[in-house]
Parts: sequence; structure tokens; C-alpha cells
Amino acid sequence: MENKMILREWFERVDSEKTGNITATQLKSALAVGNLEFPLSVVQQMIRMYDSDRNGTMSFDEFVGLNKFLLKVQQAFSDLQRGRGYLVPDDVYEGLVKIDFSLDSPSFYTVCESFDQKKNGRIRLDDFISLCIFVQSARNLFNSFDTTKQGRVTLDFNQFVYCTANCRI
Repeated sequence: MENKMILREWFERVDSEKTGNITATQLKSALAVGNLEFPLSVVQQMIRMYDSDRNGTMSFDEFVGLNKFLLKVQQAFSDLQRGRGYLVPDDVYEGLVKIDFSLDSPSFYTVCESFDQKKNGRIRLDDFISLCIFVQSARNLFNSFDTTKQGRVTLDFNQFVYCTANCRI
């Protein structure tokens, strides 16, 4: 409960206009204070992941969900970075497993390469969080099409475009 009170105080400071919702720009600035620098597109994706009312902003309850996810991702990173400040691909894979993501080799290496900003085989915390946000967003979208819960979907071209547009970072 104490953590929720701290989150509420933090949320209310970020909600400078006192609307009960925070925008992507406000969330981006607030994350930067905690040394998490993300492009606006990643922050917008964070909001889309938890924006249950689809209003394009984040309410306090939606923010609590995002916070839980971010803490889980940060803990996985912390457990695996071994004092280096970055993860190598094997660590990234292990981190994804800790967060309950399972990707086959081609998907994993493609995602890893996409989020390795410096192309040096080292994934920093910000990049790992972005990677996890992408995978979680893809999972959420996939699950919305997997109505039979069989792990397979069939998409027409328009649905495919819709999916890729919703998972963009």
C-alpha cells in the first residue's frame, strides 16, 4: 500500500494540469528524471500497452500497471547485467524468459538486433525496456486475434498492417 501512495504522489506531480491523466510528453519527462531516456514513440507505446480506455493518456490505475511491468523488466535487467551495465544476447534471452516471454531463435535475434542501438551486441537498460515493451505489445495484439487461444492466427493484409502499426516503436 505504501508503494501505491508513493506512486500516487509521483503521478500527481507529473499530472501538472491536474486532469487525472498524464500525456506521453509528461511521462517521458518524468521517466527522464529517473535516468530512463526514451524516444517519444516508445513512451507512446507504453501508454498504448496500458491505455484500457483508449483515450491516448494514462490514468493512475493504468500507470500502476505500467509501473509493475517496468519494475519487473528492471529487476530482470539488474539480475543479469553482472555489474557491466548492459546485457549480451544470452542475457537478454534469459531476461525475456524471466518475464515470461518465449521467442524462437529467428524472432529473438531479429528483435535483439533491432533494439541494439549501437550494434555492438550490448543492450542497455533503456533498450531492454524498449525491447520488452515491443514484445509485450506484440503479445497483447496477437492475443486479441487469437480468440481460440491456440497460439496461431490468420490475418488478412489489412489486419497485418493494423498489427504492425500498433506495435511500432
